[in-house]
Order: sequence, then structure tokens, then C-alpha cells
Amino acid sequence: MAKKKENESVEVGEILSRSEQFIEKNKNLLLYGIVGIAAIAAIILAYHYGYAVPQNEKAKVAIFKGEQYFERDSFALALNGNDADYEGFDAIADQYGHTKSGNLAKAYAGICYYKLGDPQSAVKRLKSFNGDDDQIAPVIIGLIGDCYVSSGDTKEAIHYFKKAAEKANNEIISPIYLKKAGLAYESLNQYEQAIKAYQTIKDKYSRSAEAMDIEKYITRSEIKSKQ
Repeated sequence: MAKKKENESVEVGEILSRSEQFIEKNKNLLLYGIVGIAAIAAIILAYHYGYAVPQNEKAKVAIFKGEQYFERDSFALALNGNDADYEGFDAIADQYGHTKSGNLAKAYAGICYYKLGDPQSAVKRLKSFNGDDDQIAPVIIGLIGDCYVSSGDTKEAIHYFKKAAEKANNEIISPIYLKKAGLAYESLNQYEQAIKAYQTIKDKYSRSAEAMDIEKYITRSEIKSKQ
């Protein structure tokens, strides 16, 4: 036991000794490294407090009036501005897209484009939105699916409906997009796939509003699959 402790002591001593030798031999290199890290940290902090934070505050102010227009369903004004004291979600997204509020403006702009009947522009804006939460992100993904339906690309729409349902993974949002996927499959006469989507609602989200009458959709698809 004593010999084991002695060996452990020697190993630790060797490690410490080698560390000290390394530091002594490379102290100038290490010093420059530390100074470099400190300089990078200073630049990051300067950017954050000197640029990023003020930019985000400007974006918050800019987006406020657009949100008021949006709530009143004035989508053209919300998107393009009023030629006076508000420049529009589109311009805010371009100017402040790297900020939180600017990123949100991308989502607003996409919704406005969709509401105004321009699904192609809507998809472009919605895809540029960067969100990873379980509430807003799935809805944006699902809306991209709606845009593809409007554009006549039902197959691509299904991909986004399923992706939205998977992303949300809850009984409020997921069943909505699973049902959309099921209906889209039916429109393509892919009834087996439609049944799978509806059955997932029945099995996994049985307490959702969509599950209340999902049996009739399953039955309808089963009948059509045999015709």
C-alpha cells in the first residue's frame, strides 16, 4: 500500500514538474495566448454592448408599429410601411435581421406575404426565420407547408406539415399539422399514408380537438383506399 502511494506521489510529481517545465519554456507563447483571448473577449463584449444591444433596441422600436398594423389585419401596411414613420416588416427584416426583433420581422413579413397572396415570397421570408422553440417555430414551419399548398406543390407541403408536427410534439399543435398532412395525402390519392397520419392523432394525441372526429377521416380513407 505504501509503495502504491509512493508511486502515485511520483506520478503526480512528474506531471506537475512537466507542467512547470512546459510553462517556463513556453511562458511567452502562453502570455501572448492569454492576451489574445482577452482581446477577443473585449471585442465580443464591445460588439455586444456597443452594437448588438443598441441594434436590437432600434429593431424593437421599428417593429412596434408594424405589430399594431398586423393585429388590425392591415397586412400591406405592416409589410411595406406607411411612407411616413414606419418602414415595414420587409425593410426591418433586411436592416435588422441579425437581431431578435429583426428575426421576428422575417416571420411577420412571411405571414403578411402569405395573407396577401404571394406564397413564393412568403416561403423565402419564412425560411429565413431562425427559431428553435416548440411554439413559434412549428407554426412557421407549418405555414411554409400552407404556402406550398397554395403554390400547388402538395408533396412538398406534406413534408413541412409532418416536420411541424414532429417539431411541436404536443397535443395542441401537432394534431393540426398531422391532419393537414392527412388531407394533403388524400388529395394525392395516397390513402394509406393519410390513414397513418390520422391514426397518429388517434393514438398519440387522443385528447386533442382533432382527435374528436378523426375516426371519420380514417374510415373515409379506408373506404377510398379500397375503391
